Amino acid sequence: MWAAIKARLRRTEPSSPADAPDVAAEKPTAPQESTKSAAGRSAVRETRPTAGVADDPAIFTEGFLGQRLRETTIDEVLDDLEIVLLQSDVALPVVERLRRDLRKELAGKKLRMGVDAEDAIRTCLERSTRAMLTRPTIDVAQAVRAHTPKPYTILFVGVNGTGKTTTVAKFAGWLRAQGFSSVIAAGDTFRAGAIEQLLVHGERLGIRVVRQQEGSDPAAVAFDAVQHARAKGVDVVLVDTAGRQHTNENLIEEAKKIRRVVAPALTLFVGDALSGNDVLEQARLFDAAIGVDGLVLTKLDADTKGGAALSATYVTKKPILFVGVGQGYADFRRFDPEWMVQRLFAEGSAG
Repeated sequence: MWAAIKARLRRTEPSSPADAPDVAAEKPTAPQESTKSAAGRSAVRETRPTAGVADDPAIFTEGFLGQRLRETTIDEVLDDLEIVLLQSDVALPVVERLRRDLRKELAGKKLRMGVDAEDAIRTCLERSTRAMLTRPTIDVAQAVRAHTPKPYTILFVGVNGTGKTTTVAKFAGWLRAQGFSSVIAAGDTFRAGAIEQLLVHGERLGIRVVRQQEGSDPAAVAFDAVQHARAKGVDVVLVDTAGRQHTNENLIEEAKKIRRVVAPALTLFVGDALSGNDVLEQARLFDAAIGVDGLVLTKLDADTKGGAALSATYVTKKPILFVGVGQGYADFRRFDPEWMVQRLFAEGSAG
């Protein structure tokens, strides 16, 4: 995302982005970077690690020496920023929040000598993005340990084609790595091959899959899985469900029935990061219809824009708990906001 923002800023960058220094009587002893040409500063900035910019508290100054950004420059930056963000699948409410934060941080501020507008913009955007991604989360491992009586039941919901069934298998693998036992309920009894797909995953992972015949009542399958887990002392039940559109009232009612029958401790919406703004609308409507506790985003490794992750958690007010970053069982990890910020603002990132 940052690469696209930077390219846009450089195409429209005014020749004099800031006012002249407030004091010019004596030549200051500036940091080494300030003695370089504009091209030299750019080269230094290109190789600087992302964290170095974000953590630098000396972007602005209250002293006499420095350059104050003009209001017209800020307005131009905000207009360009809005275009790039919308093209990067960032939802309009998120764009508006970033605009507000950027104006609040830049307006009337003076840039330290040796710092240009691009560094300041990036620092402010990183800070705002980090704040939006960092929400009160759920430590699933801790919740499983603390849950009594066993099992801890997790319900997975989402639309067709998001990788939900594969995510259930990856989650089972993650639980095993944490030292927990689990059983999978093959609750997608409508999609051809869904039960067989889970059976293959279960065999590879060494995890039991509870199933019934195709077309069976998914709530009954979930109930059987919970009963089995109770009898065997299994820690977690993972309930797969049929992919459903939020507008399909029959399937939504079915998901509500599963919730009533097994009373899951955690309901997760599984969304495809490549679907852009669709994923946040899906998550919002699923939350309104069923109630979700957190988000799991798949295919994040292939998402070169990054706007879906930022938008989904901000609009739904739900934390992203896990992300899929590849095809293997190990390509599944807990979501780290700082990792996402660095990914969005990496100098070489696409988008």
